This record gives sequence, C-alpha cells and structure tokens, in this order.
Amino acid sequence: MTSNSCSLLLLLSVFISALSQILLKKSALEPHKNIIREYLNVRVISAYILFFAAVFIDLAALRFVPSSFVPVIETSSYAFLMILGRIIFKEKISRRQAAGMVIVVAGIALYVL
Repeated sequence: MTSNSCSLLLLLSVFISALSQILLKKSALEPHKNIIREYLNVRVISAYILFFAAVFIDLAALRFVPSSFVPVIETSSYAFLMILGRIIFKEKISRRQAAGMVIVVAGIALYVL
C-alpha cells in the first residue's frame, strides 16, 4: 500500500469515528424506557461497532503513515462533526466556529503541501 492510500484510509477511519459519535448523540437525545435500553439499543450498538471498525482501519493505516501525520489528519474530525451536526441535527454554525474550521482545514492543507 502506498502512503497516500493509507492516508485516505486514515481519513476514512476519522470519518467513521465521527459517524459513530453522531449515532451516540442521536441515541442520547431520545427518551428510553429504562437504563438498559438506553445503553443497549440499535444506535448505541451500531455506534460502537462503527467505532471498533474505525480503530481497525486506523491500525492498518498506521503501519504505513508517518506518525507525525496522524495528529494532523485526526483534526479533520472537527470538520466532519460540524458538517454532520449541521446536516443531521440542524445545528447552527457560528462565525467563530466557521473561522476556526477554516483555520483547521488550512493547517491540514499547509501540512500536506
């Protein structure tokens, strides 16, 4: 595997991890009959399965990606969560958040170039 394809795998694992966090939040916002159903429902179980899948993808990619690159690509989770939060939960994105995201994305782009 090339370093570029592994970098994309690492980015995919970050996206999958963001999806699992969204599923957990969706479950947390719903009322549950009891504490067992709060923690043992389809969304929570799916979220943890997705998270473990992301970890395994992460481990596969880390064999070929320089360790100095990992924190840079992991910061993309902020962008994924902001975009998914906007799409799924209709959360508003403030100017400060948007400016922060531009800085994060610019930092990633500068590092990659």
